[in-house]
Amino acid sequence: MTLTAGAALVLALSVSALALGVWLAVTYNGLVRHRNLVAEAWSGIDVQLKRRHDLVPNLVRVVEAYASHEKDLLEEVTRLRAAPPEGTPAGAMQRDENALADRLSRLLAVAEAYPELKADRQFLELHRQLVEIEDHLQFARRYHNGTVRDLNVRVESFPANLVASGFGFETAEYFEVASATERAAPRVADVAREGES
Repeated sequence: MTLTAGAALVLALSVSALALGVWLAVTYNGLVRHRNLVAEAWSGIDVQLKRRHDLVPNLVRVVEAYASHEKDLLEEVTRLRAAPPEGTPAGAMQRDENALADRLSRLLAVAEAYPELKADRQFLELHRQLVEIEDHLQFARRYHNGTVRDLNVRVESFPANLVASGFGFETAEYFEVASATERAAPRVADVAREGES
């Protein structure tokens, strides 16, 4: 049985429409999957930031007992610890978290001047917990940024970008947060000056 030209055209159009529909569904579902992975990854960062914020008051109290004249720094750390409101843009949250990490680094540097504080068990335990949280935060950040990269590639790549723009998918923002426990490497000029003195 042979197909007429009209039947062949209808069959070809039906197969093309089916293939286009399958491609559209697969592409759409892939974009949804990547968007959900970004949201899941963000929740991992959020958990670690909350853990760090919960640790700050105890750390401030311990340092305050030994270094009460560092009142400005202690107040600044406490102020920055306030959790940003729900729905705060990632950029603003990133800026606030980096400011908190900077002040926590300064707070930990204060301990260097107080041998009794450095030897305090509670301070040592809080410092250990902070290091652990910072490690988990960096892992969560890397995972988040990997999922953001994958989503952004899908949203910006042709032909998936046609589906993405048609259904309102947007690129996501990377998250970079400083570590409160990471020490900067000494600059060569500073090391040379110390050697001269």
